[in-house]
Amino acid sequence: MSEGPRFQNITQSSFVVNIPKERIGVLIGEGGSVKSEIEKILGVVLQVDSREGTVVINLAKRVEEGGDPSALFKARDIVTAIGRGFPPEKALKLARDGYALSVIDLTDVVGNNINHLTRVKARVIGSGGKTRRIIEETCHVDVSVYGDTVAIIGEYEDVRAAEEAVMTLVEGAPHGAVYRMVNEYARRRKTGGLYPPRTPY
Repeated sequence: MSEGPRFQNITQSSFVVNIPKERIGVLIGEGGSVKSEIEKILGVVLQVDSREGTVVINLAKRVEEGGDPSALFKARDIVTAIGRGFPPEKALKLARDGYALSVIDLTDVVGNNINHLTRVKARVIGSGGKTRRIIEETCHVDVSVYGDTVAIIGEYEDVRAAEEAVMTLVEGAPHGAVYRMVNEYARRRKTGGLYPPRTPY
C-alpha cells in the first residue's frame, strides 16, 4: 500500500505525521476509501509511506487558488487520531469546526515503567470499560486508550473536562471522586453554566 518510498512534495506548508505502522491500513481504508474521504472532505492530498508509517499532508490547491490552510490542521488531527486507535468515523468528527483532539502521553506522567503504564491504562479504562464509558457519556467525547497514550475527541470544553478527569485518574484519585467530577461537569453543561459552578446555599 506504499505510495512511494520517498516524498517529492514536502514544502514549508506541508505537515508530516508519523503513526504506528499497524494503523496505516486503517488510514488508507479498503480500496483507499478512508484516505480518499479525508482528501475529498478537506481538500488535501495525503502521501502515505506504509513502510515508515509516515504521512505527508498538503493542500490540494494552493492558498492563492482557494486552498484552506485550516484544512491542514484538521487533516493532521484526523490522521493523528486514527494513529491513536480511533476508527475513521470517529476521527472524521475532527473535520467539523469547534472539534479538538487531545493526546495525553502517559509516559510524561508515570514514566516508561511497563507496570505503571499498564496500571494507569487499566484505571482509565475501568472494569469492563466502565470508566472510559462514563467519561465519554458525561463529557460528550470519544476516548481511545492506545499504546502509551489516551486520546480524546470532542468539542473544546468537553475535551478539557475529559482531560482533567483522565489526568486525575492517572494521578491516583479514587474512581468515585472522578465520577463526581464529571457528573458535576455534565450538570453545569446541561444548564449552560459551565463556569462558575453552582453557588452553595
